[in-house]
Amino acid sequence: MFKKIVALLFAGVLTLGSAAPAGAETDHGRARQHALTAREVGAMMDEIVPGLLAKDRIPGAAVVVVAGGRQVLARGYGVADVATRRPVDTEHTGFFMGSMAKLFTATAALQLVDQGRLDLHADVNRYLTDFKIRDTYPGRPVTLENLLTHTAGFDDDIVGAARANPADVEPLGESLAKRQPARVRPPGTVVAYDNYGTALAGYLVEVASGEPFARYVDEHVLRPLGMSTTTFAQPHAAAIDATLARGYRPAGSGYAVEKGQYGPWSPTGAGPVSTPADMGRFMLAQLTNDSRLGRDVARRMQQRHFAQDPRIPGMGYQFEERPRNGRRVLFKDGDVPGFHDQMALLPDEGIGVYVAFNGDGTDAVAGWDGLSVIERLIDRYLPGGTTAPQDARAGDVSRYAGTYRSVRTSHHALTKVSTLVSSVTVRADGAGALTTTGLTPDPDRETQHWAQAGPGLFRERGGQDLIAFDGRGILSASATPAEAYEKLEWADSPALYLPMFGAGALVLVLCFLGVPVAALVRRLRGRPVRSRASRAAWLTAWVTGALATAFLAGFASLMTDGNALTEKIMLGSSSLTVLPVVMAVAFVPAAGVLAGTAAAWWRGWWGWSGRLAYTAIGLAGVAFLKVALTYNLVALPF
Repeated sequence: MFKKIVALLFAGVLTLGSAAPAGAETDHGRARQHALTAREVGAMMDEIVPGLLAKDRIPGAAVVVVAGGRQVLARGYGVADVATRRPVDTEHTGFFMGSMAKLFTATAALQLVDQGRLDLHADVNRYLTDFKIRDTYPGRPVTLENLLTHTAGFDDDIVGAARANPADVEPLGESLAKRQPARVRPPGTVVAYDNYGTALAGYLVEVASGEPFARYVDEHVLRPLGMSTTTFAQPHAAAIDATLARGYRPAGSGYAVEKGQYGPWSPTGAGPVSTPADMGRFMLAQLTNDSRLGRDVARRMQQRHFAQDPRIPGMGYQFEERPRNGRRVLFKDGDVPGFHDQMALLPDEGIGVYVAFNGDGTDAVAGWDGLSVIERLIDRYLPGGTTAPQDARAGDVSRYAGTYRSVRTSHHALTKVSTLVSSVTVRADGAGALTTTGLTPDPDRETQHWAQAGPGLFRERGGQDLIAFDGRGILSASATPAEAYEKLEWADSPALYLPMFGAGALVLVLCFLGVPVAALVRRLRGRPVRSRASRAAWLTAWVTGALATAFLAGFASLMTDGNALTEKIMLGSSSLTVLPVVMAVAFVPAAGVLAGTAAAWWRGWWGWSGRLAYTAIGLAGVAFLKVALTYNLVALPF
């Protein structure tokens, strides 16, 4: 995430010290004095980016670097369109910006706050007329500041939030009223990345200004900055679509075109498009606190407004604090199917960097690739090295050990099932030492080791990250300031549910395959025909196994390609509707199996082995369906 330097001034050579604006000298010292040219920065990018595109199968990319109040580098790589081989052009090629749009939403909202038309600390229901936010926590209303810091407390549900065709996008307010999620925690208490909340902030802009959100942003944010190739309108103007990049995912030996970049929640990132050059203009406005954004709007966006733990980096208004090498870094990223972009600002050094890709990459690695490009830039030109644990203290840290789950995990949507295999584990490794697994976004660094630096505070060994634990069982991490993690009781741990699901699935699939075979063998051997009731019991068991097998087959087909799964979730694929219905139907024969189990033992059906096998099927059905209920894989009729 972070930036390097360099500025091109007249002759094209500028020291980092002079590139920084007045007052850039900080407690960390002035940026390393190193004469740079745009050629040096470009050479570094030429060395890094093409290799990433080839290795991770991404069609194209763009990199923009600003420093010293001007653009230092704007360079495109690869192609914007695989079919036509049209190259990426930083001035004209549009990229879907995804959640980068949230920065523009925050800008617009703060402008209206300054005009007195919105209040950061007022109940949002003061402004809503067509619908109201439910009063789940009396006396704890949702405020605009909650929306801009991801602390409103809404449940997360993005299933079916996107559209393949911009002509199918419904009005913002209508969608927000229809898809209002449950409030699952009091506002202002826990940070959990929240798309609905930001979309609601955008709707407040509409209500307060009396203009459609896209028009307001165009007139009051984009035009003043000269961002003429950026739009929030859906459908886009023909001139925008003519130069728009296509988004891709690897498929076989080639690529598949991704869908699902449009949607009604444009303030949160569905639909907006910008060129890399325009994003450079936005970075410069942020770094200079440009009055065209509004009075001190940029500075206020960059200030910390919430931190899960005061010792851990926190949230500005949509910006995340992600320091590196002892320097203050503000970060934002954006992701929609086929497009991934990252922005990092170093306000004290006056440096900004933007990286965009028009492909998901192998195993959805594009997001990490952009982050790694930024980190390599800052490490080369603003080095600091790893930080040894300071004030390290020994002590019993076993109370922090356990399994943790992202608080963003949906309470109601089927996306909760992802936490079966994506939870964070914390292990105590002796006095003052912890090991975590699954916390870092780095795909090559699954495990991290930590030394205690204070009560509930730990610093990464050989790294720069921090983690902290509070008295409520909440884990916060410097690598993910927009997301916290809650400690799970043993009865909620995936370590319990995953074996249950696996064992239950295995027994039910064997039932589906084995019951017909056993019936055939019995017939061929001329054994006596069973009673009608006992045959019905085995038929019921087979139907349960058949439904479970059908669900597993459909589920497996969804999971074979993570990139394609993201698209299906965003678009609300029909399979995501059908599979929970299959699970719901399975409850009927599963109940019959339990009844048949009781009857088999009561009436003495079959031999001991037959009764034990049937009992195992009944227990497998209970375990399988219990996991399905817990992880929202069942379409309940209420």
